[in-house]
Amino acid sequence: MKKVDGYSLRGREFVGVVIKDSGNKTVTIEFPRLIYLPKYERYEKRKSRIKVHVPSGKKLNLGDKIRVVETRPISKTKNFILVEVIK
Repeated sequence: MKKVDGYSLRGREFVGVVIKDSGNKTVTIEFPRLIYLPKYERYEKRKSRIKVHVPSGKKLNLGDKIRVVETRPISKTKNFILVEVIK
């Protein structure tokens, strides 16, 4: 099992763009996804937002592209941790 800063990584993995820096080692990312609508036989674009834990020593700017992986719950709303900055 892989680990980052003592957090074991498991579950889902996403690549998204940093849209908000909340300070206190937290950023919010946004990523697009496609939802199939059977009635219209087409796909609809939607966006998802998740809060991500940033390990100490890492600096992020708004607009940075990052890879995140699911981990154990870190707080009420944080379940993902930063793994890599893609830019």
